Amino acid sequence: MGMDVVDFEVKGSEMQFVEIELDPGEAAVGEAGSMMFMDAGIGMDTVFGDGSQSSGGGGFFGKLLGAGKRLVTGESLFTTVYTNNVAQKQRVAFAAPYPGKILPMDLRQLGGMLICQKDSFLCAARGVSLGIHFQQKLSVGFFGGEGFIMQKLEGDGLAFVHAGGTVVKRDLQPGQTLFVDTGCLVAMTPQVNFEIQYVGKIKTALFGGEGLFFAKVSGPGTVWLQTLPFSRLASRVFAAAPQTGSGSREQGGLLGGLAGGSVLGGILSGDDD
Repeated sequence: MGMDVVDFEVKGSEMQFVEIELDPGEAAVGEAGSMMFMDAGIGMDTVFGDGSQSSGGGGFFGKLLGAGKRLVTGESLFTTVYTNNVAQKQRVAFAAPYPGKILPMDLRQLGGMLICQKDSFLCAARGVSLGIHFQQKLSVGFFGGEGFIMQKLEGDGLAFVHAGGTVVKRDLQPGQTLFVDTGCLVAMTPQVNFEIQYVGKIKTALFGGEGLFFAKVSGPGTVWLQTLPFSRLASRVFAAAPQTGSGSREQGGLLGGLAGGSVLGGILSGDDD
């Protein structure tokens, strides 16, 4: 199946959105909850998997495999396809989930593949395939946090990736190496060598709070870095939230911390009566 070639425009500064123009019959695929607005001539269809098998080939088994890959990366089994069903150009827009930048990635220019953080995909032209990318070293899974299971975008169309805060693009020469916080690595070309390396002493972890394990990325290839990983943003919100009261102790993570005696926690946990 060929890729849809779409025109687009990224708008905004800190809280961006991308507006995609669809010719008659063209379509875009987006994560659930990312759509901002769309023209009336666009039809929505929830599909099993990533939509790349939606009109030809693969059959149910292919769709099942595609959906399974998304499930492993922590995403929903379903995505939404937005198709222009009328004879005129129509527009659909997708908004960033938190402050940062939307990066247009032309997979054709990147050799047909991009490896990115599992929560950074925003939307793409129909036909881009979303898969999983496992790091070879088992230690990455135990110590790498966000770095073990990453998302693989394949095809020759446009994909849009969201990064938190400010984005830095680094072109690495053969043998050139960077040490990166695992959460700050947004995306990389598949030629980049990625591994987790222990950095610092135990007292650094106990009293410094940062840097037990870094991602070691080596060229050749390109990496995209973000200044505000969502995990870092969430941890600051959790630290600033009220910690008093009994509340819903059974709820773990960020939601559990917010639910401990705060109005916001009550809203998030659905306790609005």
